[in-house]
Amino acid sequence: SDLVPNPRLNGAIGELAMARFIHHPEKGRFFMVSRKTKIALIATLGATVAMGVTGAFAADPKAKWCEGVKIAAFPGGPQGGVFANNVYNGFRQAELDLGPTVTYYFSDWDPNKMLTQIKQAIATKVDGIATYGFGGEDATGPLVDQAYKQGTIFTSLNTSLLKSQEKYSASGFGYVGAPNYKAGFALGAEAAKRAGLKSGEKVFVWGLKGQGGDRGQRTVGVIDAFEKAGAKVIYQEIDSATNADPNAGTATFVGVMKKDSDIKIVVTDHGGLTSNVSVYAKAASLKPGQVLFAGFDMSPNTAKAIEDGYQNLVIDQQPFLQGYIPMLNICLTKKFGFSGLDINTAGAFVDKSNVAAVAGRSGDGDGRLRRGRPGLDRKSTRLNSSHEWISRMPSSALKKK
Repeated sequence: SDLVPNPRLNGAIGELAMARFIHHPEKGRFFMVSRKTKIALIATLGATVAMGVTGAFAADPKAKWCEGVKIAAFPGGPQGGVFANNVYNGFRQAELDLGPTVTYYFSDWDPNKMLTQIKQAIATKVDGIATYGFGGEDATGPLVDQAYKQGTIFTSLNTSLLKSQEKYSASGFGYVGAPNYKAGFALGAEAAKRAGLKSGEKVFVWGLKGQGGDRGQRTVGVIDAFEKAGAKVIYQEIDSATNADPNAGTATFVGVMKKDSDIKIVVTDHGGLTSNVSVYAKAASLKPGQVLFAGFDMSPNTAKAIEDGYQNLVIDQQPFLQGYIPMLNICLTKKFGFSGLDINTAGAFVDKSNVAAVAGRSGDGDGRLRRGRPGLDRKSTRLNSSHEWISRMPSSALKKK
């Protein structure tokens, strides 16, 4: 058989019992494991353990078992921004649960700034780096090589780096996020269906088609879905100012809607812009429901916009998990030799019919999202490698204004 246990999976019988795929360490591929094959592998592994071969998996459960591991974590940015804060809260909860020492880098969604910060993190010789793939494979790949050469585990979130993941998956490189093109296409197709979009009607897509990694492919997916429906697509790339501060794009939105007042659907391919939809709509004198707004990522502001009728459709990718799991990934690899985790966080569509359940209104009425907050209340700071103080956001930052 071509199937062999992956030694990076640390030999845990229980883990093998749950696995659907086994990685071939030489061929770098994953194979579907049948129940019969899995039983045989478990039996072989059990015999090995019985003969006295033990490993890290034999250790007793322990609190803060990742203490002593140094991690550089990239929530994205800007600090306190809607999506970045949800990712940050996932990182922060993992830090509290597992016990590593973490330095946070906020990059204002600027790929060049993020690449510079990755270089800074590598220079500090941390044990692991969890970051986005916005810089693209050509720019980030050499940094991944440099990291692994010095023993630093590198893993990605939200935006994949497929070549690097394939090269280093057995050494801990994973991916936690949505399949971006499919998510974009799904949102576009669903928006077209709900709006009853007809051939020749106009749609406005405000996205990041030009970004590196597979991030731009989400915007491409949205556009492809609309073009398949025969729509006329008006596209606007999100500029750097709006990328960092959604309010900076208000004039751009008003200008587009004034020029093409018969636009039927607007898609904001950006969590921050999606959270700002009610601001854009009011500035353009649009009434709730006059235009179908669709976008990505839930937040308290987005939930409120859905309830008020301005936002009609959102696809959620559970950014809290995109922070929590990469840190867990690094800890598992560093402590026990696990391979990289590949986790699809794509969520379901959210609209007025289910937003209350997703938002999870709490008794004190603070409206924090279930998936977006771990209930953190402590403020603290840490100095990053460029000697800038980074403040951690308390849970109050997620409250509705």
